Order: sequence, then structure tokens, then C-alpha cells
Amino acid sequence: MRIISGSHKGRRLSAPKKLPVRPTTDRSKEALFNILQHQFDWKDITVLDLFAGTGSISYEFGSRGVKNIIAVDQNKMCVDYIRKTSEMLELPILVIQMETLKYLSIVKSQFDLIFADPPYDLGNINYLDFITGVFSNKLLNDGGLLIIEHSEQEKLDSHANFLQSRKYGSNVFSFFEK
Repeated sequence: MRIISGSHKGRRLSAPKKLPVRPTTDRSKEALFNILQHQFDWKDITVLDLFAGTGSISYEFGSRGVKNIIAVDQNKMCVDYIRKTSEMLELPILVIQMETLKYLSIVKSQFDLIFADPPYDLGNINYLDFITGVFSNKLLNDGGLLIIEHSEQEKLDSHANFLQSRKYGSNVFSFFEK
């Protein structure tokens, strides 16, 4: 994995092979940030990275100058890797080890951008219920975006806050707006 842009542009990072993750591809990440780059003033936004995995998305935001980033993952190896890497890169990422739905039920902050890359099989969790939870808990600031990375088999466009989807290979980014 590499950091696409910003202060660490081109930096390659190698996550341990034993991490239980499916990292966002560099191509998909580059496309996502091309969409976002003109929508936000990076230094003034707050970002929540859910199901953070390797931290790839958090590093990208940090490299671009975002000062308030929270990365949440329940896996201790992932959390340790993100902490170590963000310290090495001197990026302002607060890393929290917690199950994502539990975190969403207790967090009192609001964010300008929430990125979630849940396992493609959420088990007993429904994507649309997850999205509704973000909005009903008022976790987004006015004009804020929720972005869900998911497989092309999931159809999320029926949600009231749905804005658009973009497909890259077999990955889809669905955007939801407050």
C-alpha cells in the first residue's frame, strides 16, 4: 500500500501479512480522494475512519493535512499497527480499539467525514441499519459525508441520505449526505 498524496506522497507501507484485512486498493483510494479534494478544506475537518484495518485511509487524510482523525478497529493487531505507523509518520491519528457499532453508540462527537470499510459480510448487521444509525445518532456535521466502501452486490441507493455511488473494479464507494 502507498500514500497517494500530501506530505508522505509516494510512501510505501507494508502491513503485516497476518492482519485480517482487505485494504482499499491504491487505485480506488486515488479515485476517492480525487472526488473529495475539492469538497473539503483538509486542515479544518474532522474524520472518523471506521473498520480502519491497516489505517490506509487515515494515513491518506493525515498526509493531506487533516489534524483531527479518529481510527476505530476492534482487532488489536490492526490497532497496534496503525498506532506504530501513525507515530512513525508523525500523523495526528487517535486510534481506538473497540467494536465499531459499540463505538457509534457511545461517541458524542460530530464529524465532517466518516469513512467505513466494513467486512463485506457484516454478519447479522445490515448495511442500511448501520447507515441509519450514523444519521440517527447525529454523527455528521451539516454538509458532512458518510462514505461506505462495499461490494458491488450490496445496493444502498434506497437510503434517504444516499447521494451517489462510484464503482472501481469490484469495489463501490457509496456516498451519503446529511
